Amino acid sequence: MRRLLWILLAVLTIVLLVLVLQQNEAALEELSRFDSSSLETKIMALALVGLIALTLFRQRFSHALESVLIWVMVAALLALGYTYRFELREVSERVLAELIPGRAATRGRTVEIARASGGGFSVAAQVNGAHVPMVLDTGASAVVLTHEAAKAAGLPLEVLNYSVNVETANGRARAAPVTLDRLSIGGISERSVPALIAQPGQLRTSLLGMTFLNRLESWEVRGDKLLMRGYP
Repeated sequence: MRRLLWILLAVLTIVLLVLVLQQNEAALEELSRFDSSSLETKIMALALVGLIALTLFRQRFSHALESVLIWVMVAALLALGYTYRFELREVSERVLAELIPGRAATRGRTVEIARASGGGFSVAAQVNGAHVPMVLDTGASAVVLTHEAAKAAGLPLEVLNYSVNVETANGRARAAPVTLDRLSIGGISERSVPALIAQPGQLRTSLLGMTFLNRLESWEVRGDKLLMRGYP
């Protein structure tokens, strides 16, 4: 930046000298026509004042110019960000979905989830507004919540009736039927979703089962992606 300022200073000095020489030649030839209020004289005076100011305050001017350039760049970036805010939001969601297991990237009515390092699909869901991590389980006939997840979702645990037999990784267990007010994954949200609540200690992770998947227009596993598409 300082080198550029010195180059500009040198160019300005050369231009000023040329103007002075031309003016002197004209003065020698036609001294009687010299007019101190002429446009050329005013330009020379302004250039000389600018040169002196630049010489005396070149360091301050350098800092000021740097600040102006920085703010211009910031303003340009903000303008670009605002213009392409929707595209940037989609890109950021896709990047976060790749980096954070279970995070959903929403594109219109389609939600995309990357496969976790363990081979399955972790799903960051919301049950009645509470964040509940789940695992995709197409073999589960219903959405199944752990006791802790049900408590976080504000479900009435004190009146549950564990009347449904279920198969878990630990063997047979009993679960209580409930209806979830809202179950959301990314941009897909379903109301009044039938679900089960496992007894305390019977289930490590909540399961995303068919009572939610059957509500969708379509869902599929394509390579390392889980694609779910909701109805309009």
